[in-house]
Amino acid sequence: MIRFGLKQEQALKLTMTPELRQAIQILQYSSADLMSYLREQANENPVIDLQEYDISISGASSRQEQTRDEYSKSKSVNPVDLLDWIAEPPDTLYVYLKAQLGLVRGLTGTRRKTALYLIGNLDEKGYLETDAREAAVLLGIPVGEVLDALALVQSFEPSGIAARSLDECLLLQLRRSGEEDTLAVSMVQRHLTDMACNRLQKMSDALGASIAEIQETADRIRRLNPSPGSVFAHNEHRYIIADITVEKSDGGYLVRLSDLGSPQVSVNPYYGQMLQELPNQEEARQFIHDKFNTASWLIKSLEQRRQTLTRVAEAIVEMQRDFFDEGIHGLKPLTQKEIAEKTGLHESTVSRAVSNKYMQTPRGLFELKYFFTSALAAADGESASSESAKRRIKQLIDDEDKRKPLADQSIAELLAKEGLEISRRTVAKYREEMRILSSAKRKRF
Repeated sequence: MIRFGLKQEQALKLTMTPELRQAIQILQYSSADLMSYLREQANENPVIDLQEYDISISGASSRQEQTRDEYSKSKSVNPVDLLDWIAEPPDTLYVYLKAQLGLVRGLTGTRRKTALYLIGNLDEKGYLETDAREAAVLLGIPVGEVLDALALVQSFEPSGIAARSLDECLLLQLRRSGEEDTLAVSMVQRHLTDMACNRLQKMSDALGASIAEIQETADRIRRLNPSPGSVFAHNEHRYIIADITVEKSDGGYLVRLSDLGSPQVSVNPYYGQMLQELPNQEEARQFIHDKFNTASWLIKSLEQRRQTLTRVAEAIVEMQRDFFDEGIHGLKPLTQKEIAEKTGLHESTVSRAVSNKYMQTPRGLFELKYFFTSALAAADGESASSESAKRRIKQLIDDEDKRKPLADQSIAELLAKEGLEISRRTVAKYREEMRILSSAKRKRF
């Protein structure tokens, strides 16, 4: 028999409050994302005073009093339009080809319209995405007129544009450069896969040419651009701003947060005075009071972020001291768990702290995650980092005899002689991550 009733019991439960969620979020932000977030908060909360670190030309001069005065004087004489410093957007492939079409005289309206239609159907690599027959049906013209317009577009720059396949793209470039010959045409039309796999002997037997001729022609073909339209594929530029700066000092390294990594947020005192002047307006007082609490929590979260990032960065610099002194060969294996144990932070906190953060060092600009590498066993009982192994593998390949390139097993054996125990499969994995071809494809004759 089931009995129903009410009873009380105590239980502990972790609740993710909005404030805690905000603190976690702020810790995870990069400097640029943090500034965007703080701008939003400042717009929503009038109590917040945000002192931004201006990286503009005028902002840079304002950071130095004397320079600012000089800038103000020169500005009155030679006014500067800040729009002059904004890059003009480059032409797209469509605009570039359309401009060339406009220079062609004597075209009929139909042919110009057809050529413009074909230009509009090129993908980002510069290849024609539509079929000539489909275009003819859609435009209501014979296929021959479409092919004539296509030939016109293919005569434009960049060379190889509006091709319908890779081999046609390469043949167009060979023809334009005047290097089209029977051997090159045959290799492009019949042996592209063999050329990609460096099967020189097979092509030599099939085409009746010497290996030297095959290799020379293959080199010429590889210098062609398989994606002529890609030069117009403008990706959005991502500007990296260092969150942490490491400077070499007497006997050690000084770690500090950059100005963007530690923005200044304060509470506007005007609203504190306003609270005293509104004793009988409870609704307004409550609104300002809530905004004060929100701003105070935000300031505490920023201070906690600053302390956490500083502790993590100092621990990384201390544990990777050999890297800062010697370079990549001194990079040691390191895990986030080790940093967590050293700093007394939780591992998840360390993970958030290093996420999307960059460190400016005397050795260059590095993402914080760069310093966390897996360990590889060494013969002397010590351990080496995977990044060090990759650099050594690349160096061995760069110095090899290209007529007898090193196989992955040979590289593994050479590394073992240097005291680094690494398997052939691991060598192959690292080589592929660095986009280095296998020994068979690197071989030269």
